[in-house]
Amino acid sequence: MLTEYHVAVIGGDARQIEIIRRLNEWGAHVYLAGFDQLNGSYTEAVELEFDSDQVEKLDAVILPVSGTDEKGCIDGIFTNRSIPLKEGWLKRTPKHCQVFTGITNETLSKMVHNANRTLVPLMDRDDVAIYNSIPTVEGTIMMAIQHTDVTIHNSRVLLIGLGRVGVSLARTFHQLGAKVSVAVRSSKDAARVYEMGLTPLYIESLPEQDLAFDLVLNTVPAPVLDAKVIKKLPTHALILDIASKPGGTDFRYAEKRGVKAILVPGLPGIVAPKTAGRIIANVISQQLRKNK
Repeated sequence: MLTEYHVAVIGGDARQIEIIRRLNEWGAHVYLAGFDQLNGSYTEAVELEFDSDQVEKLDAVILPVSGTDEKGCIDGIFTNRSIPLKEGWLKRTPKHCQVFTGITNETLSKMVHNANRTLVPLMDRDDVAIYNSIPTVEGTIMMAIQHTDVTIHNSRVLLIGLGRVGVSLARTFHQLGAKVSVAVRSSKDAARVYEMGLTPLYIESLPEQDLAFDLVLNTVPAPVLDAKVIKKLPTHALILDIASKPGGTDFRYAEKRGVKAILVPGLPGIVAPKTAGRIIANVISQQLRKNK
């Protein structure tokens, strides 16, 4: 139970709805900003007034998974306005107040650091990333089925990256009968790919390989699918880039080449927002009770 905790939820998507519901269920005092289109659906929560003494009670501030933009503003699908997060406002919160975000950027990190508060980028945590890999994999399968005219079974799949999500993708597509190759940077990861019964490749050598793949899945948020790689792909290939924005694909060249490429970050929030929100809420609850 979180009956003694005061939590502000600012902006976000459908994942935040489940977070709010869970916080209410656990008895927390919940303050909302950026949810004016919910039409009072959460009577237990109150509107966050940034100039009031509510701020001085907050144990946590929960931002969207996307965090803020480079100007420090927060957007959400339940409001028509952009909410600025201000350093001076953060300084008015209690010293133990934690700021939860999915991902961070230089602006947000600097703002929280200058306010001398704790920033918790949830997507950097192994537990959150691994839990999130479940809806990510399901969403990737859904996208692959929707945008190809072949079965996953017996298709040729290139996965780039063997991180926490990459491992789940590699295992699942292999179990579905695909012929999976995994491009990695280190010999350690290449050995792991081999141990999994898959074909290891090195990212830097991709332009020199025969890339006759039906489906390419990228999990690396760096420019790995450049023109040199894309021009080696057959034109019927589908690229699903699930890395965080802006992804790792040269989308302009892919379009010019006639290769369909789709950037689909945040799949958990698209295909299973309730599950994704529950994952985040559980981790936040554990972190709050551990640190107060």
